[in-house]
Amino acid sequence: MAFQKKNTKKRFFQRRKVCRFCADSTLEINYKDAKALRPFITERGKIIPRRITGTCAKHQRKLSIAIKQARTIAFLPYVGKLS
Repeated sequence: MAFQKKNTKKRFFQRRKVCRFCADSTLEINYKDAKALRPFITERGKIIPRRITGTCAKHQRKLSIAIKQARTIAFLPYVGKLS
């Protein structure tokens, strides 16, 4: 009779991320507020995906539109700092 190994890998449980715009209704997504949009882009200027930030799909769509509008008006950079 063959001895079977049990799966001894420890499972990694990650706390579910909560959309900060759903949790706090006073926060507003506005393209004019570059300081509020800054945490949602990388230092290279890319938009951070919702699986990393934890925003819901509805607010991620609004967020990406606001970031693109802010880039067009030059409140946010298209590209990060060139070194």
